[in-house]
This record gives sequence, structure tokens and C-alpha cells, in this order.
Amino acid sequence: MNGQGAALSIADAMALAVEASESARGISSPNPAVGAVILDAHGIVVGIGSTRPPGGPHAEIVALAEAGDRARGGTAVVTLEPCNHTGRTGPCSQALIDAGIAAVVHAVADPNPLASGGGAALCAAGIRVEQGIGETAVRQGPLRAWLHKQRTGRPHVTWKYAATLDGRSAAADHTSQWITGPQARAHVHAERAKLDAIVVGTGTVLADDPRLTARRPDGTLSPHQPVRVVVGSRQIPATAAIRGPDAPTVFLDTHDPAAVIDALSEHTDIQIEGGPTLAGAFLAAGLVDRVVAYVAPAVLGSGPTAVENAGIGTIADAIRFRTETVTMIGNDILIGVVPEGAK
Repeated sequence: MNGQGAALSIADAMALAVEASESARGISSPNPAVGAVILDAHGIVVGIGSTRPPGGPHAEIVALAEAGDRARGGTAVVTLEPCNHTGRTGPCSQALIDAGIAAVVHAVADPNPLASGGGAALCAAGIRVEQGIGETAVRQGPLRAWLHKQRTGRPHVTWKYAATLDGRSAAADHTSQWITGPQARAHVHAERAKLDAIVVGTGTVLADDPRLTARRPDGTLSPHQPVRVVVGSRQIPATAAIRGPDAPTVFLDTHDPAAVIDALSEHTDIQIEGGPTLAGAFLAAGLVDRVVAYVAPAVLGSGPTAVENAGIGTIADAIRFRTETVTMIGNDILIGVVPEGAK
């Protein structure tokens, strides 16, 4: 960062911070994926940072190091309130004070009582503090899973599936490659690289023999690989691709979604990618916090549906969701929804 260029608005700087925080998803876990931007006294970007792996510096520290003396009199724009405690690293609030920052803007207050209070410490040091700019983008984006775990005490669960317009996840002969196009499949792999764990049932493993890795468009493995979790009682062959060395694999001999969540309690962001039975079990248990659906403009007419046995017997019992996003990816549609009433 050379410190040259046009001055940015705070809103544009927060958008840069959100973009930076996306690069920390999965890598920073169990710490929050935070992004920070330092503007000099003229509003020019002089530092950008994201949280490093546990034990490494937080986003503010990375951005301050890049900014150097140009941070003095400037503004720090951060996706999460700067921490105010000493753990494996020192308090970011004090680092901002020591750097001579004049103002701090953060999108979301830190709900962790062990780390919160950074805003008050900054104010006490005479630094102007503002909260709330970019809050929706941060809550629905890079900090969604971490904030959920702080609020509920359990991992955030996304159910991801691909289906045709008529809701089929495979054809009548159970073939499913490929329902969606290459752009959608690349997007799936990019998102996998930001997760803590991927969960599938033994049925999916036996039927499809997936690797469940996160891969780049050229087929090479992404640097971060989520833990692969196989749920169920059926034996998986020793030659199964999921037993390969590309990523760690956990086998859970249970059909109880609550037991799966308990076993994965150390994680923050997990995704269900199994078949219709596993999806139905998690939906029936009320343990789906978001649905990500890749819908292909195709019709199969018959074949397995995306979900079965979700505990719904009548239309009045339908599980209702609120649509957050609808995005075109190539020729496919990506729909993101959360349960009605979700925060």
C-alpha cells in the first residue's frame, strides 16, 4: 500500500474492510474473520489487514503495520469493534491508541464479554468512535457464523444443495453430475475453502464417492480445507475418496443432528452437503440457520428431491424462510435464505 490515490468515503472503506475479512474466513477460526482499513488524515488508504490464523495478529494490527506512521491522525475502519483484552495477542484498542489514530469506525459491536469494551477505551483516550456503518453487510457476510455462535453457543449451520427447477437433486437413474454449470461449481469450491467443516451422510459417500475438498478452478487444492464429516452407521470402504489425505475426516456413528452439532462444537461455520435424508433430519430438528440453493434452469421430471422427511405433514407446518439474496452465477441462480424471525 503506497498511500497514493483518491480519498475514500467511510462507506467505501468499510466495503474494502468487508472484502478483506472474507479472506480470513476459515483461516482465522475460531477467532472472528475481521477486516480493517486505515485511512490517513486525508482519507487515503494506507493499510489493509485481515485476521491471521489463531495466535497471529488481528486485522487492525496487520493494517497498522502496513500504514506505519501514516496512520497518525487517520481513521481506522473495522468490521468488528476492536478488542480490549490480552489473549495470545495484545488489545487492538491500545494498538490504535498508540498509533495515534484519530477516529475509529466499526460495523458491529463485539458481543464477547471477554473482548468487548474497545470502543469505550478508545473514547476514553479521546478518539472519536462510530458504530453501525456497513452493519448489514458484515452481519450477513463474513461475521455471520461467528456472531451466531456468540449468540447461541453452537456452530452456524448452512444447508447447501443444487437442484433443478422442479426440485430434483438427481435424475431417475441417480446421476447428478452436473446439475449446475461450471461457474456455480467453482463458487461452491470457493465457499468450501472458507468453512470449518462439511457434513454428509454415509448414503452420499456410498453413492457418489465424493472427495469433499475445496479446489481451485485448475483442480489444485485450496490452502484451507474444511474437516470432512461423515454421519451414519454404514461402513465406508477403505478405498473411499473421502478417506484420502487431502483433508481431515471425522466419522460420526449417529443419525441425531443434535449429536452431530455437539461433536462439532469446537467449530464455528459448518455446511450440510448430504442428501435429502440428512437435510430433512436437520430441518426437522430446527438446526438449519441458512439455506444456500443453486438452482439450475433444467427439468428432470423424476428422481430424488433435494429434501425428504422434514417432519412436515400439512401446509400449515411449512418451514418458512426469508430471502436474503438472489444472484445469477453463470446460467444458474443462487438463492440465500434464512428462517423467518432469524436475527
